[in-house]
Amino acid sequence: MSTTKGYRDFVIEKLQLLENITYKAMMGEYLLYNNGVLFGGIYDNRLLIKPVMSNKKFALSMQIPYENAKPMYYLSDDLTPEQLKEIITETLKDL
Repeated sequence: MSTTKGYRDFVIEKLQLLENITYKAMMGEYLLYNNGVLFGGIYDNRLLIKPVMSNKKFALSMQIPYENAKPMYYLSDDLTPEQLKEIITETLKDL
C-alpha cells in the first residue's frame, strides 16, 4: 500500500507551524525535509520520523516504514500541530 495524496495533504497541513517543510515523492511514499534536512517520511499513511537522542524523551512507538528498513518513530494522527512542531524541532537538533 502506498500513501494517498489526501493523507499527504493532511500531514503537510498539520506541519504548518514549521517553516520550510518540503516533501519528495519516492516510490509511492513521501520523504519529509525541513530546510533541506531529511527528518522523516510518510509511509503507508503513517507519519514517521528518524529516531535520535533528542526525541527519545517523547516515548514514541517505533514502526517499520517498509520491509527491511530500520524502525522509525510513529507520530499518531491525534497529535496537535503544536505537539508535532515540538517533536520535529527536537528531532532536527540532532540531524
